[in-house]
Amino acid sequence: MFILLFDSFIANAQTDPGDRIKGIWLTEQKDGKVEIFREGNAYVGRLIWGNSVLDENGKPKHDVLNPDPKLRSRPLQGMIIITGLVYEDGKWQSGKIYNSLSGKTYSIIATIKGNSLELRGYIGIPLLGKTTTWQRLD
Repeated sequence: MFILLFDSFIANAQTDPGDRIKGIWLTEQKDGKVEIFREGNAYVGRLIWGNSVLDENGKPKHDVLNPDPKLRSRPLQGMIIITGLVYEDGKWQSGKIYNSLSGKTYSIIATIKGNSLELRGYIGIPLLGKTTTWQRLD
């Protein structure tokens, strides 16, 4: 009996509903791929590919529009662009997303609908934000 309960506990621990967001996502404009993974109690996203991460000579582009001069030399490819997403009440909340094309950071809320990830980026309140939809890649 104890073994059955323990096995059930382990199976439930490995199927955290928040982990549904983990994976590789293609951005709405199909110009980037972001890998979302768990780091501690939150989810983060790393830019693993983008059509603007390399220059015309194949050399890495850097985060030149970052408002923090100390971060402007970091390469775009491999950069963490989503931080702090926490799964709560069926959605991922309290996160931030960084847009390297503008150097701006926005608050985000994320929801999954089928194979789509809807990200609502905003400053202040979600009502005044914009939603973008990413597609899960296999």
